Amino acid sequence: MDIDLVFSGGGVKGFALLGAYEAIEEKGLRWKRLAGTSAGALLSALLSAGYSARDIARLLEELELEQFLDERPLWIPFSFWKWVRLYWHLGLYQGKAFERWLEAALAARGVRTFQDVPAGSLYIVASDVTNGRIVVLPDDLAIYGIDPGSFSIAKAVRMSISIPYFFEPVRLRGRNGVAFIVDGGVLSNFPLFLFDEEKKKKRPVLGVQLSPKPGERPKRTITNALDLYEALFAAMREAHDARYISRRHEKNIVFLPVDNVISTEFSIELEARRRLIDYGRERTRQFLRQWAY
Repeated sequence: MDIDLVFSGGGVKGFALLGAYEAIEEKGLRWKRLAGTSAGALLSALLSAGYSARDIARLLEELELEQFLDERPLWIPFSFWKWVRLYWHLGLYQGKAFERWLEAALAARGVRTFQDVPAGSLYIVASDVTNGRIVVLPDDLAIYGIDPGSFSIAKAVRMSISIPYFFEPVRLRGRNGVAFIVDGGVLSNFPLFLFDEEKKKKRPVLGVQLSPKPGERPKRTITNALDLYEALFAAMREAHDARYISRRHEKNIVFLPVDNVISTEFSIELEARRRLIDYGRERTRQFLRQWAY
């Protein structure tokens, strides 16, 4: 059966998304359209290039994630300069190493730009903090005067994974100047809205979200300024999607709450990655046994 698939963001928690897709694939479900934010954007891009679940597992499982923490060269070896870099470059890491790696992985399957995949089959979500809007790639590139078809998929995913202050934002130069683009999860971490238009729906839509159901999310304890910052960022990230999902039936969403892994834990060990993959696979198998699409 053909379906449309939506994957949420979640940083390194995204290994659970891979496990979920393994279960989807073994069930014989075939995607026609893909949408994703952050880690979900990465998985969607690889699938659009023709990678199978097994291929992606081989590609990611033993990948040295810390190679993506590409700091700019410093001539003065003091940690203080990390904060100077954060101030001037708006992020601790450049994100270029990740983009180069993904470019190579996609190119190995003959895919570089959006014109290399079927039109309307891949959507990647990012956030334009200059103009205050959700950016759906490739379609919204026309707003900036950029040809959607010729735009790099690796660059689009790089935009979507740009966690504020962790990775530098992507500076998108368009007809109206430069826009700063960051993690799609800032404005929509689970872009189910892209495919859930009842009048236009051609096939079932299945979503995989790395969080509990909206009504089951624990309250946050706020005791200091850092707690407040984290709560503000989480609320900003989750409120749009939670409000949307609460108005829809949840029967088409696989919820995968992952609480024991930090999204930016790039030092995550191989065994922990495998546990996340196994967890996503088993939870999704259970879901699909009773999914009444």
